[in-house]
Amino acid sequence: MPLDITFTLSDRDLDRFKNIVSKARPESGDQQSQAEIEKAAYKIVDVAMNSDLPDFIADRLLELKVLLEMMRDEEWGLAEKERARIISAMSYFADPIDLIPDHIPGIGFLDDAMFVEIVIRELSHEIEAYNEFCDFRNAEEARLRDAGQDPDADREQWLAPKRSELHNRLAEARGMPGDDDFTFHFL
Repeated sequence: MPLDITFTLSDRDLDRFKNIVSKARPESGDQQSQAEIEKAAYKIVDVAMNSDLPDFIADRLLELKVLLEMMRDEEWGLAEKERARIISAMSYFADPIDLIPDHIPGIGFLDDAMFVEIVIRELSHEIEAYNEFCDFRNAEEARLRDAGQDPDADREQWLAPKRSELHNRLAEARGMPGDDDFTFHFL
């Protein structure tokens, strides 16, 4: 029988995460730091997929996968500003100072799972738009195949309007002043 456990991160807890993120955040245009952050996030996903972690931790860590896929998906066309926002949000995973050291069996990735939850909430608009884009792309590919057409023929022509619609929706959702960097708006 599953058990739900709920806890609240205080302002002090969130401030600690924000402080760690701001220290780990790469300098603008620092490709090496960005690559290290991306590599660290992939490592977390790999651990979640290949380790015997508690489900509540593994499930959260696997949610990073969509952000990594979004950054690599050339058809999605993630703007540099959005890429920097995601990298900034994931910078926690490259920081060697963990709240709970990863090597502690069973709970070592608990702080990482908590931070993934924060990141997923913070980037919910981006994730929602990207998932909608992927669903559209998959459905359109299937529709074209079923109609005996090559989904790669004129691919950009049928992808561009949906991508543009979703990118515009994201721009409107992020229209708040100062929303360029990773911040904790949801609390």
